[in-house]
Amino acid sequence: MDESLTAFMNSFATLARLAQEQQPAPSGEPLAPVLEQYLGFAPHTVSVLTETFGNHRLADANIVLEEFASHDPEATIIGIAGQERNHMDLADMLDPGSMHVSIAEPIFTSLAVGPGQQRRFLAYGIHLFKHLGKPLAVALRRADPRFGRETCTLEIIAADPQAGDAFVAGFREQLRETSVFRGHVISFKPSDYGNSNAGVAFHERPKLGKDELILPEGVRERISEQVLGIGLNRDFLRSHGVHLKRGVLLYGPPGTGKTHTVRYLTSEAEGQTVILLNGNTLPLVSEATAMARALQPAVVVLEDCDLIAEDRHFGHGPQPLLFEVLDSLDGLDADADVAFVLTTNRVESLERALVQRPGRIDLAVEIPRPELEGRLALLKLYGGHVHASEETLAEVAQLIEGTTASFVKELIRRTVLIAAIKAQSPKDEDLLTAARELMSDQALLTRNLLGGTSNPDEEDFDDDGEASSFGYIAHSPMSGSYFPMALGEDETDLGFKDE
Repeated sequence: MDESLTAFMNSFATLARLAQEQQPAPSGEPLAPVLEQYLGFAPHTVSVLTETFGNHRLADANIVLEEFASHDPEATIIGIAGQERNHMDLADMLDPGSMHVSIAEPIFTSLAVGPGQQRRFLAYGIHLFKHLGKPLAVALRRADPRFGRETCTLEIIAADPQAGDAFVAGFREQLRETSVFRGHVISFKPSDYGNSNAGVAFHERPKLGKDELILPEGVRERISEQVLGIGLNRDFLRSHGVHLKRGVLLYGPPGTGKTHTVRYLTSEAEGQTVILLNGNTLPLVSEATAMARALQPAVVVLEDCDLIAEDRHFGHGPQPLLFEVLDSLDGLDADADVAFVLTTNRVESLERALVQRPGRIDLAVEIPRPELEGRLALLKLYGGHVHASEETLAEVAQLIEGTTASFVKELIRRTVLIAAIKAQSPKDEDLLTAARELMSDQALLTRNLLGGTSNPDEEDFDDDGEASSFGYIAHSPMSGSYFPMALGEDETDLGFKDE
């Protein structure tokens, strides 16, 4: 080593020493002696047990820890002072040769535990309590990707190895059974730091009656039977060796009622966990499947899954993310009470993948544009406050041929707006005026954006090029059966309120 390099290293060491000397002295008690006094031995002399879990389980982990600590009336929580805590594990903080770390107040955070419900939970601190009569120090730390911590962490120091192992085993078991998400409607909130840091949002469960889902006779029952009926009869099916996991595909043009059907199913699935995936949360299907498995009975909804049919983000080759979705279905135990509901506007983009993965989808139901009877029912459903005559409703239902439920909702809004501008209650003439405006050539783009068609006489053709006379074709790939049905209904935004 030459003289210039030696001089530089000496100068750098001096600079580091001076910088450390300028640091303010810690105001709290040193951490190591506090833990040594509680545990009865020097904590740096034993190994630290570590347990990790997803950031969305922080509330659950707190609930489990609170349960363990509640059995010790002298249990307490301490915090850790200084920025060093963000960069050091518990073992590093307790190393005699490391920087002095002192105790402080624990850090708490507010987390959602249901729609509109919040609770304060520990975000960073150390629980001190006895388990099986032996003292434990259990540090809980939330995930913080800014400092390279992708998951929540438990760090356990036990006076007795058997007590430590028993605590870890008990914590794992209770964490499997405990969840603030159980029985709620939830969705994932993607994180810039990756799937392991995805948050979870609660939604109010929609209230939707059977009369608000306008489908042909037998269609609603067929879908409900597959998605919900299997779970209601799970014990009987299991006793006869029948599998419970199932997949249902709802397909058809935009605006015809697929999302509305999902809202109805969510409303009817009272007490079940419903996990919603759409848009940029669709890649979280593996996380959703794992959660559904733990929280069954559960329903996993993948909205507009054609968006992932051409996704290349998860590897090379055709449809990698779509295959991940189908493999998630296949990876569930046969007796898992989990239903997957997929919706798509472009079933042709999924068909090849579904054929290559037979048995993942047990029921596929086409939901096309409504026929005359359906359009009339939609006008009555959404136009209840318009008080139009039966004759006008029938005339308008004929006039708006080829449109969708989304179109009908906009038609009713336009009708009420016309009446509002005239400062009068909606009348038949307002409904007719709105219908003629929206069905005019000038409104062609608007009509198409609402799921309508520029050619109401256009027939729907099947794969063989022959026109189908049925509004619905319900198909069960596993049985090979087809169920011809008729007309469709409204599709709107899911309408779930974030919490």
